[in-house]
Amino acid sequence: MKKILITVLAAFALSATTMAFAQETQKNEKNECILAAKGCKDEVDSIQQKVKKINREIKKGTKVYSAEELKKLEQKLKEADEIINNLEKSGGK
Repeated sequence: MKKILITVLAAFALSATTMAFAQETQKNEKNECILAAKGCKDEVDSIQQKVKKINREIKKGTKVYSAEELKKLEQKLKEADEIINNLEKSGGK
């Protein structure tokens, strides 16, 4: 009985560690959907959500993205901001 309990507890501890490790590696991974529109077939975001995601990716900086990729993300952020501004202008009429 003790062996079974120890095995179950060890499995639980390993799964918790694995999940924490997976979350940590996700923090340092590129978001290919935002960067190059890859792997985002099921993602539908509002403009505001997209802006938040782009800002989050930009904050990762050169640890994750090259200078060229960061420029691309900043350009996408600028485009999204322009869309928001245009929507706000047309909505006020």
